[in-house]
Amino acid sequence: MFSLNRRHFALTLLLALVITAGGCSTNSDKKDDAKAPPEKPAQELFDAGQKELEKHHYVAASENFDELDRQHPYSDLAPKAKLLSAYAQYLKEDYDDAIVGFDKFLQMHPGNPEAPYAQYLKALCYYEQISDVSRDQGMTTKAMEALELVSTRYPDSPYAKEAKLRLDLTRDHLAGKEMEIGRWYQRQNQLQAAIGRFRSVVDSYQTTSHVPEALHRLVECYMALGLKQEARQTALVLGKNYPGSPWYQDTYALVSGDPDAKPADTVKPGFFKRTLGSVF
Repeated sequence: MFSLNRRHFALTLLLALVITAGGCSTNSDKKDDAKAPPEKPAQELFDAGQKELEKHHYVAASENFDELDRQHPYSDLAPKAKLLSAYAQYLKEDYDDAIVGFDKFLQMHPGNPEAPYAQYLKALCYYEQISDVSRDQGMTTKAMEALELVSTRYPDSPYAKEAKLRLDLTRDHLAGKEMEIGRWYQRQNQLQAAIGRFRSVVDSYQTTSHVPEALHRLVECYMALGLKQEARQTALVLGKNYPGSPWYQDTYALVSGDPDAKPADTVKPGFFKRTLGSVF
């Protein structure tokens, strides 16, 4: 009898727990439903996002575009909303989230007409974080890679030309970093290490503004090491390619051994036999 009553009590308790749990679940679901924003038409959410964007309310704009994408993932407006959400993050200078957003857009809509723009904006997220040359240049490298992708993948897009211009600036920035390290090695009298950095600028960044100084620094290093032939050859390259550069004037005085010596205004044809591509 005791055992039967005990089983009856256990069964009653179990049923009570199930009912209570079900009631809690139902209440929880009702609460979750109450918290969820009511569904709105895609166009209404898109217009609201654009208005917030125009007011520079970037967080609110992104929220509206994200909500459109959540509620209407198959809408014709969903791809553009995804792109504009990332764009709002970019304008807010929240670059990490913006990059994630542009990547998602490019992965889901690689053939979209706005794909070149998305790739360009992603590159700008890196480009606008480039630090001064005294700091690590990892962001500069990422910017360069992303800008190159715009130029190569979308060469006919209106963003390709702008990407190339910014690409030149990133190369100049990286060359500046190499020059800074090279000058430091030179001051420490670690001349072989300095030569390596200066040659890297001449070899890898020939279109940048740092090449004339790099050639001059090479001449200084070669002269300090007693390598007068190498110094003279490098000076010839500098004079051939940058005859009007003040760096060439300094180099000419250094190689000639006369601090007051000035290079001639004109040079005999055929005097220079080496160029940037052949001397190294």
